[in-house]
Amino acid sequence: MPLLEETTVPREHPPTLPVVIIGNGPSGICLSYLLSGYKPYLDPSAVHPNHVLYRKLQETRHLPITEQDLEYLSEGLEGRSGNPVAVLFDTLLHPNADFGYEFPPVLQWRRDKQQHLPHLVLGRATPGGAWHVMEGSMLTISLGIWMELPGINYRDLTNNGKCRGVTNDRATPEEISSYYRNYVKLMGLKQNFVDNTYVTSVQKLFRGHEGEGLENDEGEGGGLWEVRGYQRVQGDTHVPFCLFSENVVLATGASDSPAQLGVEGEELPFVFHSISALGLAVSRKKLGPNSDPVLIVGAGLSAADAVLCACNNNISVLHAFRKHVDDPGLIFKQLPKTLYPEYHKVYHMMHSQTHATPNMLFPDYTSFPEHCVVSFQPDMKCVLQGSNSLKAFKISMALVLIGTHPNLFFLKGQGQYLGLDPTKPISCKQNPVDVHPYTFECTKDPGLFAMGPLVGDNFVRFLKGGALGIASCLLKRLKKKGKLIAEGGGVGGGEFI
Repeated sequence: MPLLEETTVPREHPPTLPVVIIGNGPSGICLSYLLSGYKPYLDPSAVHPNHVLYRKLQETRHLPITEQDLEYLSEGLEGRSGNPVAVLFDTLLHPNADFGYEFPPVLQWRRDKQQHLPHLVLGRATPGGAWHVMEGSMLTISLGIWMELPGINYRDLTNNGKCRGVTNDRATPEEISSYYRNYVKLMGLKQNFVDNTYVTSVQKLFRGHEGEGLENDEGEGGGLWEVRGYQRVQGDTHVPFCLFSENVVLATGASDSPAQLGVEGEELPFVFHSISALGLAVSRKKLGPNSDPVLIVGAGLSAADAVLCACNNNISVLHAFRKHVDDPGLIFKQLPKTLYPEYHKVYHMMHSQTHATPNMLFPDYTSFPEHCVVSFQPDMKCVLQGSNSLKAFKISMALVLIGTHPNLFFLKGQGQYLGLDPTKPISCKQNPVDVHPYTFECTKDPGLFAMGPLVGDNFVRFLKGGALGIASCLLKRLKKKGKLIAEGGGVGGGEFI
């Protein structure tokens, strides 16, 4: 059944919820877990290697972490995330992970159904988000155990619980998407999730005096959020829905809209912005050893994956990127060789097989450091510009893999007003959503929260901290209002009426 049929529920009285979460990837799943009565306590038998943090945890060991002072606990911690709560939750789940250790978590999870906070998680597909559409055979950048969510060990659901070795302990997207899908079922969260939903509008409202109804709220303070969209049911049937929520959480990730170069000819049919286009061309035998080269633009992991795919299929590659090969900002500089040999192979090729210093070690690959694309031409040519010259090449296809941007079209002004710099579009790296560091509530819009890549946490390992911060804030806030319910039965999930 659909989420909500406007033919059966009067439009002027749609249901009101404490929380609506937009996005059912690992961010939304983890937050749903914490809002469903699952509480993290210090494990009485555990000792954290950080003695200062361990002492703080012992001071209030009778309280769940969600009811403690997260700012106090986070103070002095350092890690690979700029969000202090993300670093805190990571060190509780994976103590000293950055030093190569695999210590067990120091948390013990208990479920208190009286602490269940009614909520809905809206997602375009089944739980797992973008992991369902990623290439199934490629390895994730993170270790499998870093992709897991609280409560269920990743290895318990994959590979029969066996460790596959250092390199092979990285997971495939297929394994990860299966883990997230099963996680929702096993943790009893399914009733909170509504699949195949597309949010088209989120706007803030306020409830006026009796009889005045609802109007747009241009001011700050309380009020409700109106969430509109449609649910795809029975094939191509679209059923509109409208919900009211006291709080909305943006957990949409950042893979909706590929970044573009903005150059002439980028709209031509041989120019693509997804690595899947390369795989499709190979599988349909439109590319092969005798084809003109493939141009790959970008110096990140997606571009490296495309290089590997092309080289493994004996397809010639022209690889252009803006940075110098020794630029310390290149992602390859941050990856241990033992864990990521395939990416270091690409980096070696980028370094040793440039257009200026060719050799026969990789005859089908040529890199163009410090080059940018000037244009794509209808005759299948691309023009590259280096420091001193222009170069034109005949190519079979171009892959522009220079990152992605979140698509917040359902918010006013595409959500740009929420960024650290409201004059620029939201960007996970350059202009993330400006949130309170310990609650993840948007500084520009109370009642609106953001987590995951939207606030700069691109790794599952760290986005769980956003779930902790938001859950702690909402549970404390709504507990005062008596919004918690005695039974953890959810609010109807995919059959909400």
